[in-house]
Amino acid sequence: MEVIYAGLLASPEQVAQMAIDEDVDIVAMSLLNGAHMTAFPKVAKALKENDASDILLVGGGIIPEEDKPRLEKLGITGNFGPGTSLKAIVDHMVDRVRKERWK
Repeated sequence: MEVIYAGLLASPEQVAQMAIDEDVDIVAMSLLNGAHMTAFPKVAKALKENDASDILLVGGGIIPEEDKPRLEKLGITGNFGPGTSLKAIVDHMVDRVRKERWK
């Protein structure tokens, strides 16, 4: 697995464009500022608008339990909180890629 770091405070549009340009299988997003219900859906929308909705999305950060089902409906899975082990996150990402991208 190769990781491409988008830098601090990349806009949702920049994240989506970088994912498209780099031909990635999955984008992992993390926010601790409570903007997950704004930023994460904007990344999904930007990917869809650029015919790249096949790129998988995983979320993390400070995400209240009541927001997780709404993000899941948008295809943003995981939605891991603080303290989640790196192994759990990587296992989730690898499993999704294997099932949904490397059929």
